[in-house]
Amino acid sequence: MLITHDTRCALDTVVDLVNTAPEDDATADGLADVAALEAFVRDHKVSEVGVLTEFDLAAVRKIRGRFAAVFAAPDARSAATTINELIAAAGTTPRLTDHDGYDWHVHYFAPGASVADHLAADCGMALAFFVVAGERERLRRCEAPDCRYAFVDLSRNRSRRYCDSRTCGNRLHVAAYRARRKEAAG
Repeated sequence: MLITHDTRCALDTVVDLVNTAPEDDATADGLADVAALEAFVRDHKVSEVGVLTEFDLAAVRKIRGRFAAVFAAPDARSAATTINELIAAAGTTPRLTDHDGYDWHVHYFAPGASVADHLAADCGMALAFFVVAGERERLRRCEAPDCRYAFVDLSRNRSRRYCDSRTCGNRLHVAAYRARRKEAAG
């Protein structure tokens, strides 16, 4: 599957957005306030965003939950329904642009769109491309029992199981190794 630069950036953004959500009451919200949203927008180089407010924060948190539903969708039809709702509500307006040193690419959000509509349109379209390509199963959650981070499996054979093989994957492999050694030692 060919993934363009802007689609890859949108995928990285939507994964990071979903992963800002607290997993339980003990976990802090990665978008705790407007300053955190401003940092998220800056870190992900989200273009054409004006001054952010509490209203923007609430709207982004709402679409974050909708994007999480795409990663949790039991099938392509369910994922497509949620993606279609996100894109439609954003008032998608595809247009060609070449800004900030990037060659021509497509933005799906309307000029002057809110940050939530911007994210819903661009990230929604990136996820839509995966559904269209029959690759929805690449939108996953980490299989580590203590981690449910979202990620996009871009491995050739669709075999990635953990959000990060150096942390979650390695931790589980080490634990399994130690359990085998303990059992063998009797």
